[in-house]
Amino acid sequence: MWYNVRMQNMRIQPDGIGRAADDMSGEAERKRALRKAAIARRKSVPLEDRARAGERLAAVSQSLIAQYGAGNTVAAYVSMGSEIPMQSLLQALLERGVRLLVPMLGSGMDVGWGELASLDDLRAVGGDATPARGGMSDRLASSPRKHTRPDEPVHTRVFSKEALRDADLVILPALMVDHAGTRLGRGGGWYDRALEWLDPAAHTVTVCWPWEVVEGPLPREAHDIPVESALTPDGLLTLR
Repeated sequence: MWYNVRMQNMRIQPDGIGRAADDMSGEAERKRALRKAAIARRKSVPLEDRARAGERLAAVSQSLIAQYGAGNTVAAYVSMGSEIPMQSLLQALLERGVRLLVPMLGSGMDVGWGELASLDDLRAVGGDATPARGGMSDRLASSPRKHTRPDEPVHTRVFSKEALRDADLVILPALMVDHAGTRLGRGGGWYDRALEWLDPAAHTVTVCWPWEVVEGPLPREAHDIPVESALTPDGLLTLR
């Protein structure tokens, strides 16, 4: 068993949360209630289990990423805070030889992409530009600092939002996802704007904890683009 025994009792209860949120005013309040519950649950995960989850994520994704290599473009993301660590999965993608794009937020919520050639190219935005010890991969693997935004690659051209059209595979974060592929994000709307440029042929995979894959339905708006699969440390699940 890859996780601490305390995690066995971590089961999200979307129906209960939904009923409580339905008493609030509108879908926006329901989303806020769901986000608050999801983030609180994540913060209770011990650091050692979070680190193991990142390793598991890369291991169980091998059948997925084996379908992509040189000549393919993959859009992924750099984890932060209580998210499952992504560095092992990013490294596995780099070793496949794909062109790897990660978000570049610019002034905060601008939609842009940067090409990541090595984990050691990542730097904290507005922070220390010098990676600790042997590089960014060492710092990411150590005890996490508080992130307010993800690290970004240096020495890279910033591509516009249209760059997502080139992606064959898109890996994006979620706080929850239901079996219809509706995902609950952090509420900033970055991916809502980014996914407007998604190639319809691209495969979309959201990363979350196992208990964050819920029956639902989660709140869904007209502009929401459902994802096809969920990737958790327990494996890859087809949603639709």
